[in-house]
Amino acid sequence: MSKLQQTLEAIKTVDKSLEPEIQAHLDDLTKPKGSLGRLEELAMQYCLATKNVKPELPKKKIFCFAGDHGVADEGVSAFPQEVTPQMVFNMLAGGAAINVLARNAGAELAVVDMGVASELEGEGLISRKVKAGTENMAKGPAMTVEEAIKAVEVGIELAEGAVADGFTLLGTGDMGIANTTPSTALYSVYLGITVKDITGRGTGIDDDQLKVKIDVIERALDVNRHLLTDPINILAAVGGLEIAGICGFILGAAANNIPVMVDGFISTAGAVTAMQMKTEVRDYLFFSHMSQEKGHRVIMEHIEARPVLDLDLRLGEGTGGALAMTIVDASVKIYSEMATFSSAGVSEKDD
Repeated sequence: MSKLQQTLEAIKTVDKSLEPEIQAHLDDLTKPKGSLGRLEELAMQYCLATKNVKPELPKKKIFCFAGDHGVADEGVSAFPQEVTPQMVFNMLAGGAAINVLARNAGAELAVVDMGVASELEGEGLISRKVKAGTENMAKGPAMTVEEAIKAVEVGIELAEGAVADGFTLLGTGDMGIANTTPSTALYSVYLGITVKDITGRGTGIDDDQLKVKIDVIERALDVNRHLLTDPINILAAVGGLEIAGICGFILGAAANNIPVMVDGFISTAGAVTAMQMKTEVRDYLFFSHMSQEKGHRVIMEHIEARPVLDLDLRLGEGTGGALAMTIVDASVKIYSEMATFSSAGVSEKDD
């Protein structure tokens, strides 16, 4: 049995039998029932995902997956492909936004080379390159099925390593010029949404480039139509190496009862891919923020997800995830450290 298949079989829905005990504790905290709103919901989700009714503050780590895309040759991005390795080096040097926000959240950061077109070296880089960028999906499949599976299994292994190291809340991030293009293609196929309705400006393309981008995605779907048969074949045909890595990372975490904070538009594509492979994955996902990228709101509504934050972010890297991790921290601290009516001798509401 393959690593991917073993992982899929290991993923189970959360144990809802723990819910009454968790809810009873939330209701016993010295406040009106439900008055802390979504903090209470997040605490419940964290406890259920980790199977722990007495959780400690999460130990957090964010993995930023990097990869290049052959479809960048079609002019779908405002930036050239060489920005991908340049930004990877910036992250390794500690100078990117995700470095700052991960430090703020008290989260470790790992940068993973899944398929950057350039040869990369640097202290702290996790090199798991499957290939030097995907092929141009507007002319044929972005990857072979074997390459897609390998990339997914890299993500699974990274999640398993993080679990073994004691991390209890993981986060996803991405870096890859043109990666909103394959993400949009995946959403269109998986969720049955018209390309035009969810194609955004990515790194800031103008109106003419946006028309090109829509046309490129539609051509990619037409060219690969015969391959769009199941989640892994779809991922191979019109996906990306970093998206596949994120998908596997989420699967590996869920199989080990560890929740994942999903970043924005690209990370959500990895999450939707994972959900297509195993619906139970959803129990382990926090969606960090509502991206400003056109289509993300449509997608969030389609999968009935309610992001933690809405700050008009559209950077990627894991930045929204790092910010939202601090909110989960707050929810767990409330759950674990706040006094209860039982212990504090505070009178409860009259019936």
